[in-house]
Amino acid sequence: MLRPALLLSLLIALSAPAGGDSGVLRIYFVDVEGGQATLFVAPSGQSMLVDAGWPGADRRDALRIAAAARDAGVTRIDYLVTTHYHVDHVGGVPNVAAILPVGTFVDHGESVERDGSQAALLTAYGDARGSSGHVVAKPGDTIPVAGLDVQVVAAGGKVVDHALPGGGTANPLCAGFQPKETDTGENALSVGTVITYGKFRTIDLGDLTWNVEQQLACPANLVGPIDLYLTTHHGSDKSGPAVLVQALRPRVAIMNNGAHKGGSSSTWQIVHDSPGLEDLWQLHRALDSDQAHNVADARIANPDESTSHWLLVVARQDGSFTVSNQRTGETKVYASR
Repeated sequence: MLRPALLLSLLIALSAPAGGDSGVLRIYFVDVEGGQATLFVAPSGQSMLVDAGWPGADRRDALRIAAAARDAGVTRIDYLVTTHYHVDHVGGVPNVAAILPVGTFVDHGESVERDGSQAALLTAYGDARGSSGHVVAKPGDTIPVAGLDVQVVAAGGKVVDHALPGGGTANPLCAGFQPKETDTGENALSVGTVITYGKFRTIDLGDLTWNVEQQLACPANLVGPIDLYLTTHHGSDKSGPAVLVQALRPRVAIMNNGAHKGGSSSTWQIVHDSPGLEDLWQLHRALDSDQAHNVADARIANPDESTSHWLLVVARQDGSFTVSNQRTGETKVYASR
């Protein structure tokens, strides 16, 4: 019997055509213990890293990102998107930049949190950015990753003022929306993107919070249906309202939680109940939730904090894609629709 890791490598190899350009988009959801680090590798070979996990821990998160880059044949990060300036998202940037050259840094501009430890965090990020290219993202901007359409739909607390292709339909869920306390911190300023490759669409909203997410969904769904949804804010109950998640009608969702961070039962249920959802996968078993609010073991990359496996999505222009669990070798194919 093939070992899970060997089986996974074989399945990935078979999913790509022979020759130079693989013709697929690869997305690595890297385990950074409850932070975020998502590596997109376009068929052109260009790469975009969204967030870089935590600092310290002997460069743990940077080395995990570098391992994913090595698996993808990537030797540089063309675009490094910092969704917002919290330590579990931007803290690992200096370590990543010391290992992999970064072409252009993308962020939402000045931080609204600058006290205490935040000052040192921002200084380290600024030093890592140095004289490299720098773009302050605005809603409606495009991040020019060759071979992909990367649309900025949220940044600096604002969202796009027009519908993306496929969006614009009235959202009946808006009538029942219940706002939460206004978030005046960094989370609400997160850079959110919709990434399109042919007919395949995925969304990453960083740690965008409840009330701002609602603006993407009401009175009309500005994004339209997507194939792959990365849970916002690690699956925290401060984000991911049904008014947006269920309007997106994702086929598959990835819960980028930690063992004891995110993956809340209420958010898990909203995603689970989304119309048309075929599967939910998790970066970690949510150890503070019951079994009813965790998926089957085969779709959980890390059962606890003793491992560091990724989830890998391989998407094709026709809209079909696969999700693979590095730990278990579980791989599922989702046909184009």
